[in-house]
Amino acid sequence: MASPEIKQPMAHARPPPQEPNAVTDSPGVKRIEVISAQLHWIERTVLFFGVFLIAYVYGLDGQVRITYQSMATAGFEKHSLLATINVLRSVIAAAAQPTAAKIADVFGRIELIILSVVFYTVGTIVEAASTNMPTFCAGAVLYQIGYTGIILLLEVLVADVTSLRSRLLFSYIPATPFIINTWISGNVTSSVLTTTTWQWGIGMFAIIFPVCALPLLGTLLFGHFKAKRNSPEAYLSSLPKVGALQFAKELFWYLDVVGVLLLIALLALILVPFTIAGASAEQWKTAKVIAPIVIGVLLVPAWIFWERYSKHPMVPFHLLKDRAVWGALGIAIMLNMAWVIQGEYLYTVLVVGFGESITSATRITSLYSFASVITGCILGVIVLKVKRLKPFIVAGTLLFMVAYGILIYFRGGASSSSHSGVIGGQVLLGIAGGMFPYPAQASIQAATKHEHLAVITGIFLASYNVGSAIGNTIAGAIWRQTLLKELIKNMGDVDTATTAFGDPFTYATAHPMGTPERDAVVESYKHTQRLLCITGICLVVPLIAFACCIRNPRLTKDQSLPNAEERD
Repeated sequence: MASPEIKQPMAHARPPPQEPNAVTDSPGVKRIEVISAQLHWIERTVLFFGVFLIAYVYGLDGQVRITYQSMATAGFEKHSLLATINVLRSVIAAAAQPTAAKIADVFGRIELIILSVVFYTVGTIVEAASTNMPTFCAGAVLYQIGYTGIILLLEVLVADVTSLRSRLLFSYIPATPFIINTWISGNVTSSVLTTTTWQWGIGMFAIIFPVCALPLLGTLLFGHFKAKRNSPEAYLSSLPKVGALQFAKELFWYLDVVGVLLLIALLALILVPFTIAGASAEQWKTAKVIAPIVIGVLLVPAWIFWERYSKHPMVPFHLLKDRAVWGALGIAIMLNMAWVIQGEYLYTVLVVGFGESITSATRITSLYSFASVITGCILGVIVLKVKRLKPFIVAGTLLFMVAYGILIYFRGGASSSSHSGVIGGQVLLGIAGGMFPYPAQASIQAATKHEHLAVITGIFLASYNVGSAIGNTIAGAIWRQTLLKELIKNMGDVDTATTAFGDPFTYATAHPMGTPERDAVVESYKHTQRLLCITGICLVVPLIAFACCIRNPRLTKDQSLPNAEERD
């Protein structure tokens, strides 16, 4: 394995040790710098292997959990609330990303990895043991906190030890498992559901994930002990001087706990009601729908006011004035809004609307990730030579629109052309997705200094989750508002339509493709998926606009650009 171009922080190049601030001096950044300096090529190889291994497990888990989550909600006869679960997960992830980044800067990368593994494992256990929707949602939230933290840490770790020029290539290490998982995830879900239940399909990762995190943790701990012995000044702490109470106060304000809680509240209160209101107009007149939306809207100016005057805001407003930053954040939001709208119910559409098997449907839902990783790895090598990102980012967003056009045309049916069409659309969507999401991340990292790297990466990933939350909300609202009405219209019986709407997998099993009952369902699904894809292609327009706004710096061998955070 080739060693990446490294921006080597030298211990003797740092100024003499000063009395550190308990929180704001970012001791976690200093520690990862000295840890990185202790790792030679063998340790770095093991480090990147550890990154790959843990990414392989959470990647496989994520792909198969999509299927199990659909099965779980259908089993609880609440399949239409699938979007509600994903909105909650996205809201938690959006708030957790910047907070996790700050924790990593204060306590260290190792500590956050351990915390993330704990949340991931506990959440998985709760989901697997759940017997109702509220418990399943609680487990999904805990799992999402751990999942969010570990994704952030892997991206930050790669950025910590690579140069700008090689970062795009090495940032795909956590994504490369999709190349394998795309083809085996369908077999895994099919085998598990054949021999046992979705509960065990989820629960087994409570054992697998912590075990596979050990190589990465072991390598970082090895570097930690070497660094502590050779550079003890990096581990100086002011905690004994300021005391635990003062440290807790500083940490409370630095983590912007109030801002985080306000963000979670406003996003959840605004978005969740749209996914639970249902198709009845009467639901929109009830207090349980109106009140949360009104309160959430009122919290928006409160959150902005708080963040504007907070000593340590979760959003670094001084960086948001740079088009290199806000342009990339716009790409992140619009990408996930557009993608999630067509992908939210894709597995269900494939099984029920296309007549695909569990194995085939799981593989098709993974084609986007597979194609994007292949494309991204090739692009990473090209960028090593070209040293520019913007042309590929703009081209990728344009190709994204073309892919959506294909998905609008092929939206259901058992014919071979429909099967080939949806596969072609997902592959093209993936090729486009390999050309701009990760390059946009590398671009925004290039625009910031190393001490702001974790925070800006956290904000970027949080923007993805804000986009996901909004996209899930739109998809859920369209699904609930449209599909049931279409089923009633095409089937002519309210009770039968309600049954097919609440548990589509059982209904599809009982009525094979080609039967009149199934044909009515397929037509309803085709109409609904068409509306979802048309909505998605409309959102690609601002995505292209944001791509045109970002900068096009020449990438160097430095960890960040010398003129980072200097605006026009």
